[in-house]
Amino acid sequence: MSCITVERVLTEDGRRAAIEVIEQVFGQEKKWVRTAEDQLPRTLEVQGRYSWFLARVDNRPAGVLRLCYDPPLELPEEYDVRLLPGVNIERMKAEGRYVEIGRFMIIPGYRKNPRIALRLMRTATREVLERDYSHFITDVFEGETNSPLNFHTRVLGFEVIGKHLFGDLNCSSTRIILTLDIVKVYSRIRDNRSKVYRELTDGMRGLLDRKLASAGQGG
Repeated sequence: MSCITVERVLTEDGRRAAIEVIEQVFGQEKKWVRTAEDQLPRTLEVQGRYSWFLARVDNRPAGVLRLCYDPPLELPEEYDVRLLPGVNIERMKAEGRYVEIGRFMIIPGYRKNPRIALRLMRTATREVLERDYSHFITDVFEGETNSPLNFHTRVLGFEVIGKHLFGDLNCSSTRIILTLDIVKVYSRIRDNRSKVYRELTDGMRGLLDRKLASAGQGG
């Protein structure tokens, strides 16, 4: 069985490996960026706002995920945001602390192994909870080949809250906005015996149970 590891990108070696993934996926395959190098600056964290994670398979770069803490929930007017009825940004701010998942990608040759994406999500979720954040927010492209929409909604439990037409990547597809309440989803899946959920929560159940109890949803 292949050895999958996930590391926080903190060194120049890790940065170069992460850029290799970005170049293959967002540069060569998707053509969403002109220069992969610009996506991951040498200043890896800006006042603690960003975290980058790199997945390796048998020590070969395989996937990348970026977290952005406290992203603005109000997107610029030029993005042409259309929220679903009942979605209220001010209420979202009051009810949770948000972290944006961005630059989430797996190299084509590794996409048949869901454990890579799950390991990245597990590592990211642990950091988010340890920093006392409660919700994820992210975008996926509508109608994209190899879209992660199904993985996000059916597997991870993300909910669609709206769409927008424009963003910072060179792609003409509509962006679907998704959010996830981490504790809410865990309260639903914690007794599920699925291998997927065991992989996603492995080594974190104590932390998740404490968050569940503090939210008044234990039992």
